[in-house]
Amino acid sequence: MTKKNLFFISLIAISSLFLGCGKSIFTSIPQQKQMGMKVRDEILAKPSEFPVLDEKAHPQAYAYLRKITSNVLNSGKLAHRNDFDWEVRIINDDKTLNAFCTPGGYIFVYTGLIKYLDNEDQLAGVMGHEMGHADKEHSARTMEKQMGLGIVAQLAGAVVTEQLSQLTATFLSLKYSRDYEKEADAASVDYLSATKYQCNGAAGFFVKLEAAGGARQPEFLSTHPAPENRIKNINTKAEGLKCTAKPATITEYQAFKRMLPGTVK
Repeated sequence: MTKKNLFFISLIAISSLFLGCGKSIFTSIPQQKQMGMKVRDEILAKPSEFPVLDEKAHPQAYAYLRKITSNVLNSGKLAHRNDFDWEVRIINDDKTLNAFCTPGGYIFVYTGLIKYLDNEDQLAGVMGHEMGHADKEHSARTMEKQMGLGIVAQLAGAVVTEQLSQLTATFLSLKYSRDYEKEADAASVDYLSATKYQCNGAAGFFVKLEAAGGARQPEFLSTHPAPENRIKNINTKAEGLKCTAKPATITEYQAFKRMLPGTVK
């Protein structure tokens, strides 16, 4: 057996032991930011597929969304508050109930999700969940598992351009484990507990989905824990933290919605 083969077998053995732990061992913080930047840049380069709103044309909407992001970040609860870039952009797609955050903290929120939700607490809760995936390094660890030896070789110093070109497609197709989803839900409650928001804000999203009886249910929920279980877990954690914030008023949030294209002014 060659030294090269032994090297890769060793990498596989090490990864099997550590990829389920709390941190990525192969992808450093700078590498996570680099991966996230590549995904961000590829998304911005495909306006027909990802119609990102121009900030110059919608400055107030971006200011409002950045305020929410800053409130979550300033909770003091994020491990990578100062390590990641935490940029936020809005994708103009009213049919999609989704938001996501790449490795390195590049956040994208769909107008469909914004318009579906009722108040700022709920949106902050969902954003806290997605930011939790990045902050807990779920996306980097899941990409390591899904891309296998290709990314391991690249991180070990080999040049694997084919794998690099697959980063965006791989990230957008990620299916987080139930444990990761549960951890991100808990992270959202933790983050919001140190803000003005109700810390069970994310539960509001699942309450609406459950009330709708599956109508417009996002495809990504098909492999996730059932909404009723997530509502229970989020509320139980919020009760344990003794969160006291009052529900957000809807007036400002409705004004935010009216800043977006396709909304009745």
